[in-house]
Order: sequence, then structure tokens, then C-alpha cells
Amino acid sequence: MLKRVKLKNDIKTEAKLKAFDYQKEAFETVKDLEYAAIFHEQGLGKTKIAIDLLLYWLKETSIDTVLIVTKKQLVNNWKNEFETHTFIKPTILSNDKANNYYAFTSPSRVIITNFESLQTERQQFELYLKTRYVAIIIDESAKLKNPKSNLTQTFLELAPLFKKRVIMTGTPVANRPYDIWSQIYFLDSGKSLGTDFNDFKDSTDLSNDLAENECLQNDFELSLAGIYAKIQSFSVRETKNSGIIVLPNKIYIRHELDLYDEQFQLYEKIRNELRVEAFKGGKRWVDDSSAVVKRLLRLSQITSNPMLIDDSYNGKSAKEKVLDELISDILSKGEKCIVWTNYIENVDNLHNKYKNLGSVKIHGSMKIDDRNKSVEKFRLPDYKILFATPASAKEGLTLTQANNVIFYDRGFSLDDYLQAQDRIHRISQKKICYVHNLIALNTIDEWIDILLSAKAKAAALAQGDITIEEYREIADYSFGEIVKEILNTSEDNIYG
Repeated sequence: MLKRVKLKNDIKTEAKLKAFDYQKEAFETVKDLEYAAIFHEQGLGKTKIAIDLLLYWLKETSIDTVLIVTKKQLVNNWKNEFETHTFIKPTILSNDKANNYYAFTSPSRVIITNFESLQTERQQFELYLKTRYVAIIIDESAKLKNPKSNLTQTFLELAPLFKKRVIMTGTPVANRPYDIWSQIYFLDSGKSLGTDFNDFKDSTDLSNDLAENECLQNDFELSLAGIYAKIQSFSVRETKNSGIIVLPNKIYIRHELDLYDEQFQLYEKIRNELRVEAFKGGKRWVDDSSAVVKRLLRLSQITSNPMLIDDSYNGKSAKEKVLDELISDILSKGEKCIVWTNYIENVDNLHNKYKNLGSVKIHGSMKIDDRNKSVEKFRLPDYKILFATPASAKEGLTLTQANNVIFYDRGFSLDDYLQAQDRIHRISQKKICYVHNLIALNTIDEWIDILLSAKAKAAALAQGDITIEEYREIADYSFGEIVKEILNTSEDNIYG
């Protein structure tokens, strides 16, 4: 049997900066719990709450080590936060097994790592957790939303070995209501939301079947309304609308446009092909929802940039003209903007086009160091425009130098949409924030707009942000019918 390592209590556990009152309240609520969920909306300083928690644990409890798990691109952010808020220098555990030896054998009291490293170093962690009293704080816990993934399975199996467990995310319902299940299961092994994911999913699925079935709608709404009540004893959540802080308004602006004739002809051609493909082999798409999403994305690509799917396309996208006018207007006011697109090719092309006006870029094909350099440049006065994909820059970044975000195109993920827009709507923002959505009329863009709105409302109910009565006043299940019109068929049940 492995003996527990005894560590000297020789670290300075004082915080450099004071917390806001609402952060202190959250800290006091969860500091002595075995497990807890910090679900404060993005931009409200969850990192400060987490740091105050670990300082308290290391000073006042039997916890001798705290492990912080975050996304790869956010490790550097956490290092900076420790420098700002504490006197502790954390150890970084990476994907380099040779360098990780020191992290596992050192007397370090705080270790920062990424999700994948915990998975690849699982055996070392199992030994490590048997020799120390370790608490874990998982940042952006929605990464574990899929209970069937190997990554999530690793975390769920290791969970009992941690003496304290805390998860943090501003979007616990990242896309669909059932995304919250495995995150909570990591904390309490199913005590609150049950041990069967499929049962939970069946009762909380925002499906197209809800469109014309009031009985299903009622059951769905009751299931959502019960979620937060079941986890409230160990969860804390604040939103920007709850009055705890005063932020400038966030104004949504819808920019409607018509596709160019050549662009629309390509859109109609692909739409008709998709309708035919829906019945290949006598089966409908509902039998393979992942394939459905990929095919629907082809329509979204055309509204964004037809060259993404057709190299022979010679024209431009109608959205580019609107974007040009928007950027010109923003820069003329002396303001900055972030332009979000799901496609790396768009980021590269638009960045090159605007390079002379002071643009930088971030996308998944860039090295982490290069992404960080782009962020630092954007914070300087000479750089006015950031082109980025949500997948690479939607989380952990405070970019309040800008007060405009422009969604050149949007995918089906609620998390991408909410996290990306709130890079600018955070503590330290002084200006009114504008969220610009470019929407091509009579295309899939309109369906995506309604679908994301429906997901946001369902998430608000599941997270306890609104009551079931408030939800029923604003609920809209029309996305289930609209997608059939887009695909020109009345028989398909398409999921996004």
C-alpha cells in the first residue's frame, strides 16, 4: 500500500486582490462542500472564486494539492491569473511525459494541466492520487458533456479518488439540456440526476417532435424545470441580469441580406441534392443524425462563402459586402471588432484582406503560442480587427478592448454562440456592446437563428435562470417545422 506524501506547509496562501461581494458569497457557499458546481455566467470571474477556494483548502483543510484541469489554450491564462491573484507559482503538466516526471514527484501544491494530459497520464495520476489528498477544479467542464466519450469516461472513473471536486462553466447546458448530466455525475455519481444517461436524455431532448405535440412540450418543460432544483444544494449561479454587477448594455443587431443570384443558385442546387439524399436506400436522415448535421452545414457554408464547397465558384459572398460596410462603420468610430466564422479558410482570407487596417487572426491550425501573440497584438492600439473561429478562441479570453462582435456565420452550437459574444461583454467593459448577426434570407441562416434562440431559452430554464411560467411565455418550437421547409420536405425529422 502506498504511503501518503507529507508536504511542508510552507506556501503563502494569502490572496493579492479582494473578491467582489458576489464572488465572496459563492466562495462561502461551497468552500466546505465535498463537491460543487460554479455556474456563474461567463465574464463574472469564476477564476477568482476558484483561486480563493484552493487557497482556503490549502490553508484550512487536509487538502495538500490542487489540480486544475482546463483546455490547452487556457493553460497560459491560468498561469497569468495565479500571478495576478496569488503568491503561488503553479507547476504545469503537459503532454510531454518526460517533463511530467517532475510534476508528479515535486512538492508542488498546485498543478495546472489540460484535459488530454490527464487522460494520457491516467496511470500516473492514479498512483499520484493515492499518495496525496488532492482536490480537482475543472474549468470549462462542458468539455465533459458527452458521457460516452473516452475522455469523459476517464474523468468519471477517476472522480472518487479526488477528495474535493469542483466544476466550472458559464454554460452548463452547452448545447442541449442533457449536456449537464455527465458534468453532475462527475460530482455526485448520479445522486441528483440519476444514473442512466439515456433516461435523462429522453426526457430533456429538444427534438423536432416537440413542434406540434403539446403533451410532449409539457413533459419536456416539467423535466427541464426540475433540473436546477435537484442540484441547487451544491451549485451556485449568477447571471449578468441578476443585478450583482453593472455592465454596459448588450445590443443585438440583425443584418438581413439576400444572396447574390449565382450564390443562391448554388444554394438551391445543393438543397435539392440534400432532399434527394434524404431518401437514399429508402431510409431517412433521422437514422444518422451526425450525417444530417454535416449535410446541413453544407448549406451554411454556401451562405457564408460558396468557395468553401465549390472551388470553381467565381463570385463573392453577399455577406462580404455587408461585412465590409460594418467594419468600415466600426473603425470610423474608433472602435474595435471581433469577426467570428466557423471556417478557417474564411479567417485566413479575411485576415489577409484587412491586414493593412490592423487585423490579427486565431484558428485551430495555429500553434498555441501564435494564438497568444495574436491576442496580445489585438490588445494594442494599432490592431483593430480580430478574425477567429469560436472553436479556438471562444473561452477564457477577456477582449474588452473591442465592443463589437460580428457573426459572419453561425453553427448549431449554443455554447459557441454565447461564449464567443461574451469575450467582450465582461467585467472591465466600459462601452455598449453590439452583437451583429449576418443572416441570409430564405436560407438555413434563418433556421439556425431560431434554433439557437430555442436552445438558449431551454438552457435558461434548465439552469434556473427563469421559471417555467416565464419559459412558457417565450418558448418557440417552430424550428422543427422550419427545417422541413428549408429542405423542401415534410417527412424528415432533422436534428441540429
